[in-house]
Amino acid sequence: MTSPLVVRTRPRRARVAALAAAVLASVTAPVLVSSTASADHGGAEPGPVHAGNTYGWWHKGIAWREEFEKPYSGPTGPQWQASGNGEVVHQNGMLTLNTTTRGDLSAKLGFEGATVGRWETRLRSRQYGRGGARFKVMTELVPAGDRDQHCGAQNIALQSYRIGTSRTNVYARTLPDVAWKGAKVGMDLGKDRWHTYAVEVARDRISWFVDAHVVHTERRPEIWSDVPLVPRFTMQAKGGKEMNVSRMQMDWIRHWSLEAPNDLPVDAAPTRRGTYGKAC
Repeated sequence: MTSPLVVRTRPRRARVAALAAAVLASVTAPVLVSSTASADHGGAEPGPVHAGNTYGWWHKGIAWREEFEKPYSGPTGPQWQASGNGEVVHQNGMLTLNTTTRGDLSAKLGFEGATVGRWETRLRSRQYGRGGARFKVMTELVPAGDRDQHCGAQNIALQSYRIGTSRTNVYARTLPDVAWKGAKVGMDLGKDRWHTYAVEVARDRISWFVDAHVVHTERRPEIWSDVPLVPRFTMQAKGGKEMNVSRMQMDWIRHWSLEAPNDLPVDAAPTRRGTYGKAC
C-alpha cells in the first residue's frame, strides 16, 4: 500500500527563504538525483542490503511500503500531512523536506497506525546555508491520528541527529517522563550520505538498527506503551534561532509485521534510562 499525496506548506513569512532554497536546490540539481547504492551494508551508501532483508522480515510479506516514485492522489486523500515552515514534495523518487531559515518542518503519515511491527527508511540530508544553527534531522514513530501527543513523551526515534555530526541518537519515551536512550557513533551524517534506519517494536522488547546492524535492544517491560504509532519525518529548528537552509530526503519507507522471525540474533546493548523533560 502506498501513501501518495504530499501537501505543500509555505507560510507567507517564509516564502522568500523558501524560494531561495528552491533556487539553490535547482542550481545543485545533480546532487538531488538518487545515487547508486552500495551492495555492502557496511559501506558509505547502504541500499540493497538493509535490516528488512538482512534479518528476513520480508519472508512473510510487508504491511505497507512507500517508494515515493511519483506524486498521485488516492481515494482517501492526502496521506502525508505536512506542517511547519518550508515545503514537502516528491522529488526524483524521494520524499523531500526543504526548510526555510526559521522554524520546524515535518511530514506525518495519516494512517491508523500500529502498536507493534518493524519500520525502516533510507534517508540522507544536506545543509546549504552557513552561519546559522544546524537543523536536527529526525525519523520518529508518533501516536497516530488525533491522539494526545504528550509533547513527544511516547515517541520512538529511528534516528535523530544534527546535520554534519557523527552521532545519531535513538530513543523510546514512555509516560510520564521516561526516556530510553542510545546512540550510534562514528557516522558521516550530512553531505547526502545515505543510511538506513530501522526499529522493531514488540511487546517484550524494542530493537534499533543502523545500516542493517542492530545497535540496541531494550527488554525492560517498562518500555512498552501500547499506543498505535505512525512515522513522522522532521527537520527541527533550534528555538527561535536563524537556521541554515537544509533538506532531508527519503528514498523509501517500509513497515513489516512481526510474523516472520528474525534470521539473525537481535542481542545488543540495552539503552540508558533517563528523563524526558518536555513531557506534558
